[in-house]
Amino acid sequence: MRETRDDTSAAARQLRLSRRTFLRGVGVTMALPWMESLPVWGAETMAGDVPTAMPKRFAALFWGNGVNGNHWWAKGSGASMELGKSLEPMEKLKAKMNFIDGLFNKSATGVGIHPGQTGNLLSGVPLLKGAVLKGGISMDQVLANRIGQDSVQPSMVLGCEQPITGYHESNFSMAYSSHISWQSAESPVPMEVYPSLAFDSLFENRGNRRAQSILDRVKDDAASLSRKVSGSDKTKLDEYLTSVREVEKRIDRARGDQSKAVENARGKDVPVVMMKRPDNGLPEDIREHMRLMCDITALAFQTDKTRVVTLLLCRDLSGLFYPFLDVRKSHHSASHEDLTDGYERITRYYCSQLAYLAGRLDAMPEGSGTVLDNSCLLLLSNMWSGNRHDSSRLPILTVGGLGGALETGRVLSYVDKPQPEKKVCGLYLSLMDKMGVQLDRFGDADSRLAGI
Repeated sequence: MRETRDDTSAAARQLRLSRRTFLRGVGVTMALPWMESLPVWGAETMAGDVPTAMPKRFAALFWGNGVNGNHWWAKGSGASMELGKSLEPMEKLKAKMNFIDGLFNKSATGVGIHPGQTGNLLSGVPLLKGAVLKGGISMDQVLANRIGQDSVQPSMVLGCEQPITGYHESNFSMAYSSHISWQSAESPVPMEVYPSLAFDSLFENRGNRRAQSILDRVKDDAASLSRKVSGSDKTKLDEYLTSVREVEKRIDRARGDQSKAVENARGKDVPVVMMKRPDNGLPEDIREHMRLMCDITALAFQTDKTRVVTLLLCRDLSGLFYPFLDVRKSHHSASHEDLTDGYERITRYYCSQLAYLAGRLDAMPEGSGTVLDNSCLLLLSNMWSGNRHDSSRLPILTVGGLGGALETGRVLSYVDKPQPEKKVCGLYLSLMDKMGVQLDRFGDADSRLAGI
């Protein structure tokens, strides 16, 4: 019986995927956004081939070491919501945002600083000290396992900083500081930090022509499709291809840097992962690195390549520098002075990454709304205060309404609630519910977060 169900499920998945619309060329496959004049994504349709429900997407964006607590606040609701200085990048999107304050992850408190506060942020499971990694599957991968069959790729896990190895003074592995996405209790999901490889994965770009423009290779297919779709869909197609071209040009520069890094490492007999940027092939300007990863995430959601993305903007114990913010210290060192103007600028910068990605998705029409309206972006850090290493209160924002399932434009405070009523895993249960994945329990929570 089990084998028959699996075969049926595989056949159904293949049918859904076969109904998607792709452009194909030599060594490349380009998925397309939803278009009104084409039946795609295998959705149930009504008159005019318009799907009755758009796919729901989830992305978790993480940065380490907390916020400047003096400027991380919001008051009011909807269009009249007031935002603290660090949240100003969200001004245009505040009606589609939720500011969530006072939640915590019990398993990350009282266990020592940094790795023990990070590796279980999306799982809520106690971590094991010492040489053997052990925690729990993260909620993004629970979603990937349950809804990943409805997209070409179950999930994408991206990063803008290389993982670190070794052990912290608390005797937790540094792997916990470097990864928030875990496919099992013992294994983090491999994280792609190179924009060119993430881009290639997005378009299944492979073979010895990888360095050639994917748009040039699919131009005949694109021209043929353009003649078949409606006028509004033709405009959408043109805008999409233009967007891909713009990202591709920037990826070409990153691809060249990565190739040089491989050659440099070979000559010095040093692993690329042990080299510093830009010698390791990562973009020297982290602003460009993060923007590329956000653009790739946006394209992945727009084309339904995947419905689950995890993006580690910077890890815990981050060594990133911010000369463009006039901050001299590295991220981790700056977080020890978390109430300074410099760390406020760092906090605001990370909020601006969420605003950029959300703005990109909100500019993509889909059905009666936008891709953002059918998504949930979750921005969070592993602690409130980097100076005190205080993880008893987590900074959290969500953007997007999951097709109307998630009410937005709200300030939700749980600061004064008793501990059982402010578990971050309760938030995860609620969000997974709205994604169509219902569990009796997740992490340390067996009830949903009230008010979500």
